[in-house]
Amino acid sequence: MKKSEIKFTVSLDDGNLPKSIEWDATDKETEGQESTRSISLNIWDNLNQSTLRIDLWTGDMSVAEMKRFYIDILGGMGQNILNSTGDEYYSEEIKALCDRLVKHVNEENEKK
Repeated sequence: MKKSEIKFTVSLDDGNLPKSIEWDATDKETEGQESTRSISLNIWDNLNQSTLRIDLWTGDMSVAEMKRFYIDILGGMGQNILNSTGDEYYSEEIKALCDRLVKHVNEENEKK
């Protein structure tokens, strides 16, 4: 059986806030650790029938980037639910939410 590993390294500042985040994976196209400004990891806890979440971001990630990051996450969830369950309604509802959020973010950016 093939195994794959994904590794995150988080450096913290004196207040225990993420200063830098690096990641690596055995199946990644390029070799070596890469820097990122944010990670969002969701794990299904089968025992408690709930989702465990780890959301980390560095201080240099802008609010605009954070909003874009979460819109992309939601969009990916919509596609994943379609691919895994075939539930078009569920997928389209998530896509519609993403479309509304993109419009909101674009309107915010125009005001600045």
